[in-house]
Amino acid sequence: MGGTILKERLLACMGGAFALLGLILAAVGLFGLLNYSVSRRTKEIGIRVALGAQRLPIYALVLKDLAGMIGGGTIVGLVGALALMHLTQSLLFGVQPIDPLVIATAMAVLLGAAIVAAGLPVRRAAAIDPMVALRHE
Repeated sequence: MGGTILKERLLACMGGAFALLGLILAAVGLFGLLNYSVSRRTKEIGIRVALGAQRLPIYALVLKDLAGMIGGGTIVGLVGALALMHLTQSLLFGVQPIDPLVIATAMAVLLGAAIVAAGLPVRRAAAIDPMVALRHE
């Protein structure tokens, strides 16, 4: 019995490995974009900190950029996925192509990866020394 489904198991494991690799690449890409955004706004953030901004508004500043990236990516991804669902419908047996639970779970996993990727740039932005930021350029 195990030998008959070996090929399907192998394909499922490979698909899962490629999905994990894609998730890691997406998180690294978001990290890079946010890190670049923080480095470009170092002087602005330094001025805000020098004028007395607390950590929470600085976090919100960087997370607003993250929300824009996630929102745009989610919209494009959902439209693309819904448009291409008819191509995969013939490969699914006993499962509907549009399953709200699966779509919500995938979005939650991507959101979690984005929040983890944003951790270091957010902490870096909140720890900017105003004097160093003002001398930056």
